Amino acid sequence: MEIEKGTVGSGIKKKEQKIRRSSRIIGKTTPYLWLLPSISLIVFITVFPIYELFSASVSQISLSGVKKGYIGFRNFSNVLSDAVFLTVLKNTLIWTVSVVGISTVLSLGIAQLLNRDFPGRRWVRAALIIPWAVSLIITSVIWKWILDYNYGALNLILLKLNLINENIFWLASPSTSFPAMIGVGIFVTIPFTSFVLLSGLQSISAELYESASVDGANAWSQFYHVTLPLLRQPLTISTVLNTIYVFNSFPIIWSMTKGDPVHQTDTIITYLYKLAFAAHKMGEAAAVSVISFLLLLLFSIIYTTIALRRE
Repeated sequence: MEIEKGTVGSGIKKKEQKIRRSSRIIGKTTPYLWLLPSISLIVFITVFPIYELFSASVSQISLSGVKKGYIGFRNFSNVLSDAVFLTVLKNTLIWTVSVVGISTVLSLGIAQLLNRDFPGRRWVRAALIIPWAVSLIITSVIWKWILDYNYGALNLILLKLNLINENIFWLASPSTSFPAMIGVGIFVTIPFTSFVLLSGLQSISAELYESASVDGANAWSQFYHVTLPLLRQPLTISTVLNTIYVFNSFPIIWSMTKGDPVHQTDTIITYLYKLAFAAHKMGEAAAVSVISFLLLLLFSIIYTTIALRRE
Protein backbone atom coordinates (compact mmCIF):
# COMPACT_ATOMS: atom_id res chain seq x y z
CA MET A 1 0.00 0.00 0.00
CA GLU A 2 2.86 2.35 0.84
CA ILE A 3 4.43 1.66 -2.55
CA GLU A 4 1.12 2.41 -4.27
CA LYS A 5 0.73 5.66 -2.30
CA GLY A 6 4.26 6.69 -3.23
CA THR A 7 3.60 5.94 -6.88
CA VAL A 8 0.36 7.91 -6.82
CA GLY A 9 2.06 10.82 -5.04
CA SER A 10 4.91 10.92 -7.54
CA GLY A 11 2.40 10.83 -10.39
CA ILE A 12 0.52 13.78 -8.92
CA LYS A 13 3.78 15.71 -8.52
CA LYS A 14 4.69 15.02 -12.15
CA LYS A 15 1.29 16.25 -13.29
CA GLU A 16 1.66 19.39 -11.19
CA GLN A 17 5.11 20.00 -12.67
CA LYS A 18 3.73 19.58 -16.18
CA ILE A 19 0.89 21.99 -15.41
CA ARG A 20 3.34 24.55 -14.00
CA ARG A 21 5.66 24.11 -16.99
CA SER A 22 2.82 24.54 -19.46
CA SER A 23 1.50 27.58 -17.58
CA ARG A 24 4.98 29.13 -17.72
CA ILE A 25 5.17 28.49 -21.44
CA ILE A 26 1.71 29.98 -21.94
CA GLY A 27 2.66 32.98 -19.79
CA LYS A 28 5.78 33.59 -21.87
CA THR A 29 4.12 33.13 -25.25
CA THR A 30 0.88 35.02 -24.53
CA PRO A 31 2.40 38.53 -25.04
CA TYR A 32 3.80 37.43 -28.41
CA LEU A 33 0.41 36.06 -29.43
CA TRP A 34 -1.14 39.45 -28.64
CA LEU A 35 1.62 41.16 -30.65
CA LEU A 36 1.31 38.77 -33.59
CA PRO A 37 -1.38 40.79 -35.47
CA SER A 38 0.65 44.01 -35.15
CA ILE A 39 3.87 42.27 -36.18
CA SER A 40 2.13 40.68 -39.17
CA LEU A 41 0.75 44.06 -40.19
CA ILE A 42 4.20 45.66 -39.96
CA VAL A 43 5.74 42.85 -42.01
CA PHE A 44 3.15 43.01 -44.80
CA ILE A 45 2.82 46.82 -44.93
CA THR A 46 6.42 47.93 -44.23
CA VAL A 47 9.02 45.15 -44.43
CA PHE A 48 7.68 43.35 -47.51
CA PRO A 49 7.31 46.54 -49.63
CA ILE A 50 10.87 47.56 -48.70
CA TYR A 51 12.10 44.12 -49.80
CA GLU A 52 10.15 44.44 -53.06
CA LEU A 53 11.60 47.91 -53.62
CA PHE A 54 15.19 46.71 -53.22
CA SER A 55 14.42 43.69 -55.41
CA ALA A 56 12.95 45.89 -58.15
CA SER A 57 15.96 48.22 -58.06
CA VAL A 58 18.27 45.39 -59.17
CA SER A 59 15.87 43.88 -61.69
CA GLN A 60 14.72 44.62 -65.20
CA ILE A 61 11.05 45.63 -65.08
CA SER A 62 8.69 45.39 -68.06
CA LEU A 63 6.11 48.04 -68.94
CA SER A 64 3.47 45.95 -67.17
CA GLY A 65 5.56 45.88 -63.98
CA VAL A 66 6.75 42.27 -64.26
CA LYS A 67 10.30 41.44 -63.20
CA LYS A 68 12.27 40.03 -66.15
CA GLY A 69 15.45 39.11 -64.35
CA TYR A 70 18.35 40.26 -62.20
CA ILE A 71 20.57 42.92 -63.80
CA GLY A 72 22.75 43.90 -60.83
CA PHE A 73 23.36 47.59 -60.22
CA ARG A 74 22.70 48.72 -63.80
CA ASN A 75 19.68 50.78 -62.75
CA PHE A 76 21.78 52.60 -60.16
CA SER A 77 24.58 53.29 -62.65
CA ASN A 78 22.07 54.65 -65.19
CA VAL A 79 20.58 56.98 -62.59
CA LEU A 80 23.87 58.20 -61.13
CA SER A 81 25.38 58.83 -64.58
CA ASP A 82 22.41 60.99 -65.60
CA ALA A 83 23.11 64.72 -65.24
CA VAL A 84 19.41 65.33 -64.55
CA PHE A 85 19.60 63.25 -61.36
CA LEU A 86 22.42 65.44 -60.03
CA THR A 87 20.31 68.53 -60.68
CA VAL A 88 17.34 66.90 -58.99
CA LEU A 89 19.46 65.87 -56.00
CA LYS A 90 20.75 69.44 -55.63
CA ASN A 91 17.19 70.78 -55.84
CA THR A 92 16.05 68.29 -53.20
CA LEU A 93 18.80 69.30 -50.78
CA ILE A 94 18.08 73.03 -51.27
CA TRP A 95 14.34 72.43 -50.93
CA THR A 96 14.64 70.32 -47.77
CA VAL A 97 17.26 72.40 -45.98
CA SER A 98 15.51 75.69 -46.79
CA VAL A 99 12.02 74.60 -45.75
CA VAL A 100 13.08 72.74 -42.60
CA GLY A 101 15.69 75.30 -41.53
CA ILE A 102 13.66 78.47 -42.07
CA SER A 103 10.44 76.99 -40.67
CA THR A 104 12.29 75.82 -37.54
CA VAL A 105 13.79 79.27 -36.91
CA LEU A 106 10.45 81.01 -37.45
CA SER A 107 8.62 78.43 -35.33
CA LEU A 108 10.94 79.10 -32.40
CA GLY A 109 9.76 82.71 -32.33
CA ILE A 110 6.12 81.81 -32.92
CA ALA A 111 6.18 79.18 -30.17
CA GLN A 112 7.69 81.70 -27.77
CA LEU A 113 4.90 84.15 -28.64
CA LEU A 114 2.14 81.55 -28.25
CA ASN A 115 3.59 80.51 -24.91
CA ARG A 116 2.91 83.98 -23.50
CA ASP A 117 -0.42 84.99 -22.03
CA PHE A 118 -2.25 87.55 -24.17
CA PRO A 119 -5.89 88.21 -25.14
CA GLY A 120 -7.11 85.93 -27.92
CA ARG A 121 -4.25 83.47 -27.56
CA ARG A 122 -6.62 80.52 -27.93
CA TRP A 123 -7.95 81.90 -31.24
CA VAL A 124 -4.45 82.52 -32.57
CA ARG A 125 -3.45 78.96 -31.75
CA ALA A 126 -6.55 77.64 -33.50
CA ALA A 127 -5.87 79.79 -36.58
CA LEU A 128 -2.25 78.64 -36.77
CA ILE A 129 -3.24 75.00 -37.19
CA ILE A 130 -5.38 75.68 -40.30
CA PRO A 131 -2.54 75.66 -42.92
CA TRP A 132 -1.35 72.30 -41.57
CA ALA A 133 -4.84 70.79 -41.34
CA VAL A 134 -5.92 71.76 -44.87
CA SER A 135 -4.99 69.40 -47.71
CA LEU A 136 -1.63 70.18 -49.29
CA ILE A 137 -3.12 69.99 -52.77
CA ILE A 138 -5.76 72.60 -51.91
CA THR A 139 -3.14 74.89 -50.35
CA SER A 140 -0.82 74.48 -53.34
CA VAL A 141 -3.55 75.18 -55.88
CA ILE A 142 -4.64 78.31 -53.98
CA TRP A 143 -1.07 79.59 -53.99
CA LYS A 144 -0.79 78.76 -57.68
CA TRP A 145 -3.82 80.99 -58.30
CA ILE A 146 -2.32 83.74 -56.12
CA LEU A 147 0.86 83.60 -58.22
CA ASP A 148 -0.94 83.43 -61.56
CA TYR A 149 0.31 85.87 -64.21
CA ASN A 150 -3.09 87.07 -65.45
CA TYR A 151 -5.38 87.18 -62.41
CA GLY A 152 -3.15 86.41 -59.45
CA ALA A 153 -3.63 88.48 -56.31
CA LEU A 154 0.12 88.91 -55.74
CA ASN A 155 0.70 90.77 -59.00
CA LEU A 156 -2.36 92.92 -58.34
CA ILE A 157 -1.15 93.89 -54.85
CA LEU A 158 2.37 94.66 -56.04
CA LEU A 159 1.02 96.79 -58.91
CA LYS A 160 -1.21 98.73 -56.51
CA LEU A 161 1.79 99.36 -54.27
CA ASN A 162 3.88 100.48 -57.28
CA LEU A 163 6.50 97.84 -56.50
CA ILE A 164 6.37 96.41 -60.04
CA ASN A 165 5.48 97.95 -63.40
CA GLU A 166 4.02 94.83 -65.05
CA ASN A 167 2.85 91.38 -64.13
CA ILE A 168 5.49 88.77 -63.36
CA PHE A 169 5.48 85.12 -64.50
CA TRP A 170 6.17 83.79 -61.03
CA LEU A 171 5.93 80.10 -61.99
CA ALA A 172 7.56 80.31 -65.43
CA SER A 173 11.18 80.69 -64.34
CA PRO A 174 13.06 78.55 -61.78
CA SER A 175 14.54 81.72 -60.26
CA THR A 176 11.07 82.72 -59.03
CA SER A 177 9.08 79.45 -59.00
CA PHE A 178 11.51 77.53 -56.80
CA PRO A 179 11.60 80.21 -54.04
CA ALA A 180 7.79 80.41 -54.31
CA MET A 181 7.51 76.66 -53.69
CA ILE A 182 9.89 76.95 -50.75
CA GLY A 183 7.70 79.71 -49.34
CA VAL A 184 4.60 77.50 -49.59
CA GLY A 185 6.51 74.64 -47.97
CA ILE A 186 7.48 76.90 -45.07
CA PHE A 187 3.88 78.13 -44.79
CA VAL A 188 2.49 74.60 -44.31
CA THR A 189 5.38 73.38 -42.12
CA ILE A 190 5.36 76.16 -39.51
CA PRO A 191 2.16 75.03 -37.68
CA PHE A 192 3.40 71.52 -36.90
CA THR A 193 6.85 72.71 -35.84
CA SER A 194 5.41 75.54 -33.73
CA PHE A 195 3.10 73.25 -31.79
CA VAL A 196 5.85 70.67 -31.17
CA LEU A 197 8.12 73.41 -29.80
CA LEU A 198 5.22 74.95 -27.87
CA SER A 199 4.62 71.66 -26.09
CA GLY A 200 8.31 71.63 -25.14
CA LEU A 201 8.17 75.22 -23.88
CA GLN A 202 5.16 74.48 -21.69
CA SER A 203 7.09 71.70 -19.96
CA ILE A 204 9.85 74.10 -18.87
CA SER A 205 9.40 75.29 -15.30
CA ALA A 206 9.12 79.05 -14.75
CA GLU A 207 11.43 78.69 -11.74
CA LEU A 208 14.36 78.09 -14.07
CA TYR A 209 13.86 81.48 -15.71
CA GLU A 210 13.44 83.13 -12.31
CA SER A 211 16.72 81.61 -11.13
CA ALA A 212 18.46 82.70 -14.32
CA SER A 213 17.16 86.27 -13.96
CA VAL A 214 18.32 86.36 -10.34
CA ASP A 215 21.78 85.34 -11.57
CA GLY A 216 21.75 88.33 -13.93
CA ALA A 217 20.91 86.56 -17.20
CA ASN A 218 19.18 88.70 -19.81
CA ALA A 219 16.49 87.46 -22.23
CA TRP A 220 19.01 86.21 -24.82
CA SER A 221 21.08 84.37 -22.20
CA GLN A 222 17.94 82.72 -20.81
CA PHE A 223 16.95 81.61 -24.30
CA TYR A 224 20.41 80.27 -25.14
CA HIS A 225 21.26 78.61 -21.80
CA VAL A 226 17.81 77.53 -20.59
CA THR A 227 15.30 77.29 -23.44
CA LEU A 228 17.41 75.77 -26.22
CA PRO A 229 18.98 72.97 -24.12
CA LEU A 230 15.57 71.95 -22.77
CA LEU A 231 14.08 72.03 -26.28
CA ARG A 232 16.62 69.53 -27.60
CA GLN A 233 14.19 66.63 -27.76
CA PRO A 234 11.29 68.57 -29.37
CA LEU A 235 13.73 70.10 -31.86
CA THR A 236 15.12 66.66 -32.71
CA ILE A 237 11.65 65.21 -33.21
CA SER A 238 10.41 68.10 -35.34
CA THR A 239 13.59 68.26 -37.44
CA VAL A 240 13.68 64.53 -38.21
CA LEU A 241 9.95 64.32 -38.98
CA ASN A 242 9.94 67.53 -41.03
CA THR A 243 12.97 66.39 -43.01
CA ILE A 244 11.22 63.14 -43.90
CA TYR A 245 7.95 64.91 -44.77
CA VAL A 246 9.55 67.72 -46.79
CA PHE A 247 12.02 65.40 -48.56
CA ASN A 248 9.10 63.23 -49.70
CA SER A 249 6.74 66.13 -50.40
CA PHE A 250 4.94 65.65 -53.70
CA PRO A 251 1.71 67.74 -53.79
CA ILE A 252 3.28 71.21 -53.53
CA ILE A 253 5.80 70.75 -56.34
CA TRP A 254 3.50 68.78 -58.63
CA SER A 255 0.54 71.12 -58.19
CA MET A 256 2.56 74.29 -58.76
CA THR A 257 5.18 73.48 -61.44
CA LYS A 258 5.27 69.70 -62.06
CA GLY A 259 9.06 70.08 -61.88
CA ASP A 260 9.20 72.26 -65.01
CA PRO A 261 10.89 73.81 -66.83
CA VAL A 262 13.15 70.89 -67.86
CA HIS A 263 13.50 69.36 -64.36
CA GLN A 264 14.72 72.68 -62.92
CA THR A 265 12.22 72.51 -60.05
CA ASP A 266 12.04 68.73 -59.75
CA THR A 267 12.90 66.98 -56.49
CA ILE A 268 13.61 63.29 -56.06
CA ILE A 269 9.98 62.40 -55.39
CA THR A 270 8.63 64.10 -58.55
CA TYR A 271 11.59 62.86 -60.61
CA LEU A 272 11.00 59.21 -59.70
CA TYR A 273 7.28 59.68 -60.40
CA LYS A 274 8.16 60.85 -63.93
CA LEU A 275 10.60 57.96 -64.35
CA ALA A 276 8.00 55.40 -63.32
CA PHE A 277 4.79 56.70 -64.91
CA ALA A 278 5.96 58.96 -67.77
CA ALA A 279 9.18 57.34 -68.97
CA HIS A 280 8.07 53.84 -67.78
CA LYS A 281 11.50 53.11 -66.32
CA MET A 282 10.31 51.20 -63.27
CA GLY A 283 13.72 49.77 -62.40
CA GLU A 284 15.43 53.17 -62.41
CA ALA A 285 12.54 54.66 -60.42
CA ALA A 286 13.01 51.91 -57.82
CA ALA A 287 16.73 52.70 -57.73
CA VAL A 288 15.96 56.38 -57.06
CA SER A 289 13.57 55.31 -54.29
CA VAL A 290 16.29 53.18 -52.68
CA ILE A 291 18.76 56.08 -52.85
CA SER A 292 16.26 58.46 -51.20
CA PHE A 293 15.43 55.84 -48.55
CA LEU A 294 19.12 55.37 -47.70
CA LEU A 295 19.72 59.15 -47.60
CA LEU A 296 16.85 59.68 -45.16
CA LEU A 297 17.90 56.71 -43.03
CA LEU A 298 21.49 57.98 -42.86
CA PHE A 299 20.35 61.50 -41.96
CA SER A 300 17.98 60.26 -39.24
CA ILE A 301 20.67 58.10 -37.62
CA ILE A 302 23.40 60.76 -37.73
CA TYR A 303 21.22 63.69 -36.64
CA THR A 304 19.52 61.79 -33.82
CA THR A 305 22.86 60.46 -32.56
CA ILE A 306 24.47 63.91 -32.55
CA ALA A 307 21.45 65.73 -31.09
CA LEU A 308 20.88 63.28 -28.25
CA ARG A 309 24.51 62.37 -27.54
CA ARG A 310 24.66 64.37 -24.31
CA GLU A 311 21.58 62.64 -22.98
